[in-house]
Amino acid sequence: MSHTDPKMILKALIAGVNPESAEPVPNDSVLHQPGVIRALLAGLSALELTTARALRRAQLPGNVGNTWTTEEERSLIAAFKSGELPEVISQKHGRTLRAIEARLQKLGLITEAERTTRGGFSST
Repeated sequence: MSHTDPKMILKALIAGVNPESAEPVPNDSVLHQPGVIRALLAGLSALELTTARALRRAQLPGNVGNTWTTEEERSLIAAFKSGELPEVISQKHGRTLRAIEARLQKLGLITEAERTTRGGFSST
């Protein structure tokens, strides 16, 4: 068997199998204790959540979470004032539509009512 993937190792241990030899773990092994099995399951669940989060993050535009620079704001303002659609601007800036609309609202270029997305910005 000889797995190096942490998830595969945990799955083998949860199943009561030695991940190196694929042989059953002896019945008197600590691995058969309910608390240990619960801990292994929790570890496996955490790894799976981390993997899922990384996959979702990889699908987001490249600048998600990055601070807006003065130059990027100037470019956003110019693009919006020239009539570019927020959807097009978001692709050019590598940001979500929600981030573009939130920044436009913060800059006073659109109102809350003009947004197509909600959340992510508070004017308070």
